[in-house]
Amino acid sequence: MLKEYGELLGDAPRWRPYDVTELLVELQPVAERHPVPLTVAYHDACHLAHGQGVRAQPRTLLGGIPELRLVTPAAPDLCCGSAGVYNLLQPATAAELGRRKAAAVLATGADVVVAGNPGCLLQLDSALRTLAGDRAPKTMHTVELLDASLRG
Repeated sequence: MLKEYGELLGDAPRWRPYDVTELLVELQPVAERHPVPLTVAYHDACHLAHGQGVRAQPRTLLGGIPELRLVTPAAPDLCCGSAGVYNLLQPATAAELGRRKAAAVLATGADVVVAGNPGCLLQLDSALRTLAGDRAPKTMHTVELLDASLRG
């Protein structure tokens, strides 16, 4: 919404709202990244991918982490079912979407699932635990995984 507002104002504002991954890619971080030897499935959060067109930047950041293997689940454009409050308003449909997304993630063999939206992370964590129990991949925000690499 803030991006659309800024576009409506034209050149008036001297600021532009960014997703954190857009900003980090634009700034071209120079801090040393340490290896993270994991297979990571990236989930495109709807608000980023569809709403803002942010798809490449998270992958660029994750791709800069040594020894990290990035995989894409089948049907990557499928919503996880969180969709703001959709999982509260339509819990059965949201749970089915979550189950489908979780099954696609599990098929990748990923150790970790990364997304840029806390709602997606909660939805995916619940669906993954339902399907895989204690063998479920861990869920993390993109910045959490980047931080783990920077900290070594």
